[in-house]
Amino acid sequence: MKIDFKRFLKGGQKFLIISISTIILIGVFPFLEPAQKAEADLTKICEETPEGLIFFQENSLLGVSEPNNPEPKVVKKIRVMVTAYSSTPSETDDTPFITAAGTTVRDGIVANNKYPFGTKIRIPELYGDKIFVVEDRMHPTKSYYCVDIWFSSHKEAENFGAKITYIEILES
Repeated sequence: MKIDFKRFLKGGQKFLIISISTIILIGVFPFLEPAQKAEADLTKICEETPEGLIFFQENSLLGVSEPNNPEPKVVKKIRVMVTAYSSTPSETDDTPFITAAGTTVRDGIVANNKYPFGTKIRIPELYGDKIFVVEDRMHPTKSYYCVDIWFSSHKEAENFGAKITYIEILES
């Protein structure tokens, strides 16, 4: 069944429908176009924005040094002997995969008897900017000036040996 719109719509009705359609089209498209343009501009800005800038209130840029990882401040630098250990029963207690802090061993864990759990350190001469966390303890006979780095295998720990170097204690 085909509808003859010319006959169906009489003069005033045609004008009303065309006017409403025009208003809707004119009213909606200007809002859509700027929104699409703004989204495209934002994407372009994000691609071109150098590191160290973040968006603030959707339309302003705020400069920051490193928003996700600010540079830690070195509180103290001390000379220590750095050794290595792994989760073998001969090097640990009866829970070789649990640290003295109660966490599971993982890369970046160190043992030390001087500093509290959670203390962050760097060993710049050996590992650059890598940050280690004190979460384990050494045998009580070890000096406060010894740091033991955890390795996943006994062979890696053995190959590391012992080194005298500086550590940096970082601000918490």
